[in-house]
Amino acid sequence: MPDSPPPPVNLDLRLVQCFTVLAEHRHFGRAAAALHTTQPSLSRQIHRLEQQLGVRLLDRTPRGTELTEAGEIFLPLARTLLRSATQAMARTRAAARPTRIIIGYTTNLIVTSAVRELRHRHPDAEVRTVHLGWNEPRDALLDHRADAVVTRLPFRTDGLRVTVLYDEPRVLVVPLDHRLAGKESVTLDDIADEPLPRVSDPDWNAFWRIDPRPGGGPAPGGPLIDDVEDKAELVAAGQAVAIIPDGEHVGRLRPDLTTIPLEGVEPSQVVLATRAGDRNRLVAAFRKIAEAHLRGAR
Repeated sequence: MPDSPPPPVNLDLRLVQCFTVLAEHRHFGRAAAALHTTQPSLSRQIHRLEQQLGVRLLDRTPRGTELTEAGEIFLPLARTLLRSATQAMARTRAAARPTRIIIGYTTNLIVTSAVRELRHRHPDAEVRTVHLGWNEPRDALLDHRADAVVTRLPFRTDGLRVTVLYDEPRVLVVPLDHRLAGKESVTLDDIADEPLPRVSDPDWNAFWRIDPRPGGGPAPGGPLIDDVEDKAELVAAGQAVAIIPDGEHVGRLRPDLTTIPLEGVEPSQVVLATRAGDRNRLVAAFRKIAEAHLRGAR
């Protein structure tokens, strides 16, 4: 006999979202404000969710709201569930009516000519652009916050389709009073002992700090930063030097910094990234236009 169908699932995703917000704030008042509702209403919603699950998720204590053991188990599952639901809606809508595209870009990369051409060729389409942080492109694509992103390598590319648009030389940025300022070019030997900023992303560190160095030794240490845009302030203060793409324009926008060509290192690459297998006709159209308009755009 064929297997019996699974029992129907009675789980309201709106209630799941309320739970994740409350778990983040650990306070009914703050969570209610974030959800634009009242505390009594939020309490009723959480109670309904607990009834649907058949377990208690939260305890109120004098210190605030604490997750029960069941709540701790449910929280990461709830976040995954909401993310999957968002992706399911986005993919279904894109397949049903591919008349909308969100094009992302990261710092100092200009997509205007390609976006303008896409709008010209598809006047009925909704074409939006969004600036993304240096470490956001992959997540933005997989979360459907963007459909195409013009950015720089390196980042994880599994699940993505990536096309190299052009190469961009890497340069060294230093303060104007640095010993290397004014030189026609420098090599890694010239900065063998110079500290360079670090971030938590190992791929970024390996490429932009050139770590390890060609001889196999580690790059010098350097200050840890949360956002690579903070490096300009560190360099200007004399706490580090930095290796950046020539198109980043830091040395041209800040009068207290200057850039020097860095010899003997491979260039960075500006790429167009999209989701692998995306059938949105606007994504395909933008890819062709970007390859024609943005190649060599620096």
